[in-house]
Amino acid sequence: MKTNYLAIVIAAIVYWLLGGVWYGVLFSKSWMALENMTEAQAKSMNPFLAYVITFALNLLIAFVLAQLCLWRNATTVSRGAALGILVWIGFIGPITYTTYMFELRPPQLFAINQFYPLVGLCIMGAILGGWTKKAAPSA
Repeated sequence: MKTNYLAIVIAAIVYWLLGGVWYGVLFSKSWMALENMTEAQAKSMNPFLAYVITFALNLLIAFVLAQLCLWRNATTVSRGAALGILVWIGFIGPITYTTYMFELRPPQLFAINQFYPLVGLCIMGAILGGWTKKAAPSA
C-alpha cells in the first residue's frame, strides 16, 4: 500500500467542514454559553488565519491517521473508522478529559469540544481506510 495524498486532502477538507457545521450550526449557542463568550467577542475575531492554520493541522492529522491505517492494514471503510475511534478512545479522550477535570470545566463543554474529534476521526478513518491506493506491481 502507498500513501494516498488525495484521500488525505479530502479527509482534511471533510473534517474542516465538519468543524464548521459542528461549531457554526449544531452547537454554536451552547458552546458560546459554556465558554462565556458573547456574540460581540465572537464577531471581533478575524477567523481567516485560524481557518488556514486549522486546515493545515487537519492535513497533518489526516496524514498521520493515513500512516496508522497503512501500518494496521486498515484498508476498508469500517477498519479505518474503527482505527479513528480507537485513536480517540486511547489518546484524545482520556488526555483531554483529565485536563477538563482539573480545570473544573463543565462536562457539557467536554462533550461538545471532544466528540467533534471523535466523529471527525471516525469519518477521516473511513475515508482513508476505504480509499486505499495500491502499490504499483514490481517488474
